[in-house]
Amino acid sequence: MNVLNTYSTLDALVPGERAVVERLYTAPSMRRRFQDIGLCENTSVECVGKSPFGDPSAYLIRGAVIAIRACDCAGIKVKKE
Repeated sequence: MNVLNTYSTLDALVPGERAVVERLYTAPSMRRRFQDIGLCENTSVECVGKSPFGDPSAYLIRGAVIAIRACDCAGIKVKKE
């Protein structure tokens, strides 16, 4: 069993972990916002930090660091690298 390539949601990543977006399961308005910042299927994402209380988290997406709340990340299915 290969444990390196496992599926999860974006909010489960810890700082330093990388993943590739597999699918967005979000409301149409949120999907559009994610697509506007470059967060779409097959995009590489890295968690670069979490706030002291764990929400929001910062992600490196296509060269930009974006803070996203955990409730919004829960609808993003990723495959860990």
